[in-house]
Amino acid sequence: MDTFWERTFYSNTFSEWAIALGIAVGAILAAKTLYWVIGKVLRKIVARTSTRLDDLLLDALEGPVVALVGIWGFRYALQGLHMSVGLSNWTTEVFRAATALVLTWFAARISVALIDHYLRPIVERSKSDLDDQLLPVIRKGSRSIIWVLGILVALNNAGYNVGALLAGLGLGGLALAMAAKDTVSNIFGGISVFVDKPFMVNDRIKIEGFDGIVTEVGIRSTRIRTLEGRLLTIPNHKFTDSVVENVTAEPSRKVVHQLGLTYDTSAERMELALQVLEGVIGANQDKLEPDHLISFNTFGDFSLGILFIYYIRKDQDIFLTQSFMSLEILKAFNANGLAFAFPTQTVHLEKDPA
Repeated sequence: MDTFWERTFYSNTFSEWAIALGIAVGAILAAKTLYWVIGKVLRKIVARTSTRLDDLLLDALEGPVVALVGIWGFRYALQGLHMSVGLSNWTTEVFRAATALVLTWFAARISVALIDHYLRPIVERSKSDLDDQLLPVIRKGSRSIIWVLGILVALNNAGYNVGALLAGLGLGGLALAMAAKDTVSNIFGGISVFVDKPFMVNDRIKIEGFDGIVTEVGIRSTRIRTLEGRLLTIPNHKFTDSVVENVTAEPSRKVVHQLGLTYDTSAERMELALQVLEGVIGANQDKLEPDHLISFNTFGDFSLGILFIYYIRKDQDIFLTQSFMSLEILKAFNANGLAFAFPTQTVHLEKDPA
């Protein structure tokens, strides 16, 4: 009489199923143990070295190695079971494809680690902003190329005819091009940004009503941090058909004031007001450009107008300097008894003839 373990279930005895399950559980435990060893033991060892490259390589190796142990543990567990030829071939192809994807994952992480270790320090030491823009593109581009090649290898391992698949893509190229026309236009827009360089990373720009600092320039899109602190993603094709204002590229910031004094201001005191403004300019030459304009230019509805234009130097904080200058003007006018006008109306009432 057959025992329980000798009974057959889906072409395998219960003992064979138990062994396969034990191997699979053992693979999971081995993967978790390896993950713990890498995280607790090896990481402490590489932390003592003077170079950071081994830390980056360990970070790249940690996940893929654990995944490989789990995958091949399950593969070994299934090898002990009796399966049909078709099912056996299918599982073999699945495990080969999974192995190729894990190795691709490892290669992509290695490429990013090497770029961060060797290229990033060079870019940070460089004074040019162009390499700051190119570095994210190189990281994403290298990773994308590796993943495309890895997926092709995985499909080939899974039994697909990659050559026929690529030929089929050629036949559907027109449809693909129509579907991807926005992506293509964004890519060409990104190339034009790199070639024409209308702005760089960390430049402040204005486009279609948005105002912010450029944080990243990619092949498909550009990200800016608005003055409100929000992260804005703009498709690159926008930069080819929209007006882009580069605020950072301005040589100096022009500030225009239209000051109004009361109508009881005498000519002599108006001349004093012009001299006071000249004095404010002269006392702040370290913050301002020498070019400026001071003109008594209008007889307004309720004030005598003075046009006052000055230019803040590029190396100065725009808002702090503008606030400082406004305070200096207010203090100087108050000290000299010059009164600013405010909207007023005089109403004349005719007496009733009766």
